[in-house]
Amino acid sequence: MTSAFPLVPWPTSVEPGEGELDLSRVTLTGADPERWTPLAAQLLAPLGVTVTSSPAGGSDHGGVVVDLRLTTAEPVVATPSVPGGEDESYVLTVGDDAVAVTAARPAGLLHGLRSLRQLVRPNLTVPRVVVHDAPRFGWRSLMFDIARHWFGPAVLRRVVDLAGAYKLNVVHLHLTDDQGWRIEVPSRPALAQISGRTQSNVVHQDGLVPAGERGYLTLDEYRELQEYAAARFVTIVPEIDMPGHTFAATHACGELTPDGVPTPQEGSMEVGRSRLWLDNPATEPWIRAVLGDVAAATTGPYLHVGGDECLTLEEPEYSQLVRIALDVAREHGKVPVAWQEAASADPGEGSILQYWDPRLDPAPYVRAAESGAKLIVTPASTAYFDMKPEPGHPVGQDWIGHDVDLRTSYDWEPTAAIPGLPADAVVGAGGALWTETIATQDAAFSMLLPRVPAVAEVAWTEPAGRDWESFRTRIAVHPRTWDAQGWAWYASKDANWA
Repeated sequence: MTSAFPLVPWPTSVEPGEGELDLSRVTLTGADPERWTPLAAQLLAPLGVTVTSSPAGGSDHGGVVVDLRLTTAEPVVATPSVPGGEDESYVLTVGDDAVAVTAARPAGLLHGLRSLRQLVRPNLTVPRVVVHDAPRFGWRSLMFDIARHWFGPAVLRRVVDLAGAYKLNVVHLHLTDDQGWRIEVPSRPALAQISGRTQSNVVHQDGLVPAGERGYLTLDEYRELQEYAAARFVTIVPEIDMPGHTFAATHACGELTPDGVPTPQEGSMEVGRSRLWLDNPATEPWIRAVLGDVAAATTGPYLHVGGDECLTLEEPEYSQLVRIALDVAREHGKVPVAWQEAASADPGEGSILQYWDPRLDPAPYVRAAESGAKLIVTPASTAYFDMKPEPGHPVGQDWIGHDVDLRTSYDWEPTAAIPGLPADAVVGAGGALWTETIATQDAAFSMLLPRVPAVAEVAWTEPAGRDWESFRTRIAVHPRTWDAQGWAWYASKDANWA
């Protein structure tokens, strides 16, 4: 069964048919062919499938008709609601001589096409089958750190493509940290102009972005990236990390320090030493201006304000600074998101906390949930893709205390990640890639693959539908697509590679 239908994430139900269908050439019909043909071609053409379209009612088709239809059908599975979420359910039918994808909303149509791509065999046939599907969680994310090492718009579009391929619907960009600042801020241009040039010195000791690179996204590039992602039903969530992880900010804006002197460039992997000062008159106006500018440039409903690893701040000052950031996000119409430590700031109803460190006492997160906060879970112990997949791996970290291999990324349950937390407080799950030791596109993708599909199945598929032995067989044929897309990958010892 699983070798015949290598679908990842595994759908709600799969009803096998008899035989197969030649998919070497397809013609799209139904919903808005001008919109869907380029997306279908991006998915299928690298595998050798020719994609054309036919206007509504046209009869001059080439090859197999792939009919895309929006319906008013109820979703197969009710997805827990998150702001901006929508019905993503779909039905994919590979029949005797045609393919149909039906969905209540456009996102479901693209998910159906993504599943169709996974069924394409090397001989360009697909098995006859009926797939019913809908996600378990409304937030399914991949966090990508471009602050430690700079990755430009072209790479970020490829990250969006990878996330979308496995039905993740959020790409969370870690835009600022001690090592660099990666987005233009009109009210504080020095942030990008000065700290856009800096990055980690772990791989390249000069701690500078490559020659010829700007080192930050202009607002036009940020807008274009959001448009690219939105066309693929992926939401970009920007993160401006504060009140810690702020050396890039204080390096560019000396007024943020107590003595008004800019801090030196910081490229090391040390954490917890940088901070903002509540009693500095420049601090709150800076927070309001920077978060306001980023919120104004962001089309999605979320703004991530960081809040992690503020090791030199006492609790009252930390909480007051975090509350300012959360309030600014709300004032600009955004849902505030923050790392788990922000639970101590009483984030309140409508906020989202991101759980990452299982070594800490879970009691604050349980209390925050009781006060109306929701949680997304990206535990370092299972879903941090910068953790080494095995001893001696050439890049990555090992501070969590064990290797995060493919099976570790697959064998976990989001609603059980935080002891004592009610299951209905969890609205999403995902993974994260930090880039202190990762400086190239191939290094990044080889850490993402094959573990992103494992975490994606955790976030999409109900526990009863997940099975490790099935997954390790299904994922084994996916490198053909990764190679066709030019995505580097690591041959994990856990998978049953073809």
